[in-house]
This record gives sequence, C-alpha cells and structure tokens, in this order.
Amino acid sequence: MPGKRERDARRHPRYSDRMPLPTVAIIGRPNVGKSTLFNRLIGKRLALVDDQPGVTRDRREGDAHLLGLDFRVVDTAGYEDLDAATLPGRMRQQTEAAVAQADVALFLIDARAGIVPLDEEIARWLRGSTTPVVLVANKAEGRAAEAGVLESLALGFGDPVQLSAEHGEGIADLFEALLPHIPDPEDVIEDDDESPDAPLKLAIVGRPNAGKSTLINRMLGEDRLITGPEAGITRDSIAVDWMWHDPKEDRDRAVRLIDTAGMRKRAKVQDKLEKLSVADALRAVDFAEVVVLLLDATLGLEAQDLRIADRVLEEGRALVIALNKWDVAENASALFNGVKKALEDGLSQVKGVTVMTVSAATGKGIDQLLGAAFETRDAWSKRVGTGELNRWFERAVEANPPPAPGGKRIKMRYVTQVKTRPPSFVIFGTRVDQLPASYERYLVNSMRRELGFGAVPVRLTFRAPKNPFDRERS
Repeated sequence: MPGKRERDARRHPRYSDRMPLPTVAIIGRPNVGKSTLFNRLIGKRLALVDDQPGVTRDRREGDAHLLGLDFRVVDTAGYEDLDAATLPGRMRQQTEAAVAQADVALFLIDARAGIVPLDEEIARWLRGSTTPVVLVANKAEGRAAEAGVLESLALGFGDPVQLSAEHGEGIADLFEALLPHIPDPEDVIEDDDESPDAPLKLAIVGRPNAGKSTLINRMLGEDRLITGPEAGITRDSIAVDWMWHDPKEDRDRAVRLIDTAGMRKRAKVQDKLEKLSVADALRAVDFAEVVVLLLDATLGLEAQDLRIADRVLEEGRALVIALNKWDVAENASALFNGVKKALEDGLSQVKGVTVMTVSAATGKGIDQLLGAAFETRDAWSKRVGTGELNRWFERAVEANPPPAPGGKRIKMRYVTQVKTRPPSFVIFGTRVDQLPASYERYLVNSMRRELGFGAVPVRLTFRAPKNPFDRERS
C-alpha cells in the first residue's frame, strides 16, 4: 500500500499551462542558503551560489516539481534593513514585492548560526504580512543545529521544517508543509515549443549599464528588476513571464523575458562572481530563441558588442540589435548608419541583422522591437516545403554553377532540410568537399534572400554518397 506522501503526490498531477502555477517565495537574511534551496527545488543549478553573502540581487524564478507538487519558486535577495535609496534597500523592496505576490513564503534561517537580530526583524515584518509563512531551518544536519532549531520556536511560526538544502535531506517534510497552501492543479496540457503561440523566449544581452533591466521594467510596466547607476547590478539571468499586447494583430502574446548580467571583455573580468554571472548570461543565450543585443546609443558600437553578437550567432540563436537611449542620442542618423555599416563589416556570417531603436526611459520603440523579435523567431523556425526548396536549388545552381577544380566538375544532386531552429540543410553531391567557402556563402545568402530566412543563422552541410548505388538512386 502506498504511504500518505505517495497518495498525496498522486492527487497533485502537473498543472495546466493555462492555469498559473502557485508561487512559493524563499526569503531570509543573506547567506542562509536560499539559492541552494532554490536550485534543489528546480532540480538544476540555475541560481548563482557562493560563500560570500549578497550574491542574489534580483528575484529569480523557476518551476519546481516536488513529489508530484508543482509550483513556481522565487529566489529572493537577502533581506537587509537598510535605506531604500541604497542597492541593498532596493533589493529588500524586491523581496517584499515577491512575498506580497506569493501564495506562501518559506522563511529560511541558518540552524547552525542560530537566531540573530536580523532574523527577528524579518519575523516581525512577516507577521504583519497576509502571506502564509512556513519556517524552514536550513543546515539542520548534525547536532550543531539543535540549539538553533530550538531558538527558532521564539519567532512565532511554530515548529520549523528541518532540512539540508545542500544535501537534500528533509525535502519530504517540506512537501508536507507546503501541501495545505497549494491548491489542487488541473491536468497538464503540454506546451508545443515550436507552436507560433508558444511563449517567445527572449534574452536581453549587452555590456554593463546598457539599460537591459530598465528596458524590461518598462516592458512590464513595473520595477520588477533592480536598476540604478551602479554598473553590474544584475548577476543572475532573471526570467520573467509576461503577456505583451501586439497592437498590430490586436492580441496578447506570451513572452518569457530573460535579463542577463552585463558582459565585459574577458580580460577585464577578474572577480569570481562576475565570471559566474557572465557564464550564466551565456547559458541564457543557449536557452533563448531570439536574443536582443542592447547597445548604448550614447556610446555607439564597440568591439565587445561584436563579440557578443558573434557568440549569439555561433550558438544558432536569432539576433536583433537594439540601440537604447535613442531619446538622448546625438547625430542620430549618422550613428544609426554607422552601426549598420559596422555590423555589416563585423558580422560577415550574417548580413542584414535587424537594427531597431528604443528608449527604455520613455518606452518608445518597444512594440516595434517585440514585433521584430516575433517575426525573427518565425524565420528562425521556418520549414521550407520540398517543392519550393528544390525549385530554389535548381535556380541557384543554374545561375551560378559550382566550380570545377582541376578540371573535374562538382555535381550537386539534391538538398533537404534536416531541422529548424536554426534552419539546417544538407546538400548531397560528388566532390562537394572541394567546394570553396565562397560558394557556400553564395548558397546561404541566396537561401536567406529567396526562402525568407532574413538574417537568422542558416546551417548548411555537404555530403557525398557512400557508394555508387546511392549515387545512381540520387
């Protein structure tokens, strides 16, 4: 017979994508293990973790699946009682907003360190909140934690859930504590990532202080991400689900916005946390569909911007360039043309990347930017019909036949599309290994121009038949 936990877990199938997941916020003072618990609940190392306090700054969200219980978990910055004008103060405001929006809050303490005055301050604030609170004593493995567990009873939230986020101990007890606060879900309807109606996974990347977090806040219409004059505020890659109203089609469209840490030249990145942040931003690029490279229009295009763009294209992601702070840019026309020319010269593998102008401060150009991002994803996801592909292939080869190195003709027999996202093709023929790179570029550029791929990355490989029978059949 299954136990109580197994029976409870079976009563909680996965949620429907059309029904918002319940939200669980993890809060506590710095360095009690909030990000470690967040990573444990979502099943991967998504949040940056380090021994020094204050690593997490923005709210970070992820989907958790705990013994059949599905919920959205939010990792928050360490709560510090400082002035709202300071960076720690702005971080505290984000934590308070996360708790206000959550269905339940996990109040994390360090059982080994015991209760400190800041824990008591957080407890007083939580007792005045309407959000249910579950007290969690982390690092509770071993006898060294016993005194801290007993001290936590004075906080007024009952017996704590004792666990070790690092080692995974006590997770089943956490399941039972969360169960009363999370409603029964509906059956799941699996989302088709390649459907045109699937959420657009849109990452915003760029150098520090280009305005990435400010742009996302303007899109959302709220101060969801911490911003300020200090460079490098964002450390984790922060994903936010959002519905954008497309004025062109007069309908709402789902977007998953991903804010990333600013990426400086590798030689300038010395701090360990900055290295982790940049690596996290690069992982965010890998999981995105469309990447917006945000430039500071007051600074123009720099070599580091081209390096970032090149990395995005190498990973096969669709790229859009956005010039931010356009409302205060000088010599706007010359600047725009100069950036386009520099992109043409610096990104030889892709010509004609979309360049937009926006102002995160005023919101101007944001709808146009998002419309371009959806159109770019459509091109990136495009599958060409067999007939259309063969007609293009015949025209391209007839207009510019392949060369004949050493007097021996290179015969290209047929082409097939093997995948999308990015669009990838294989051309079969004889002696295709002798094709010069210039002819490959000709074919790729022709594909982009005639088959509607625009400036998205196109992968093209060549294969020769394995034996004469294959050659005859082709």
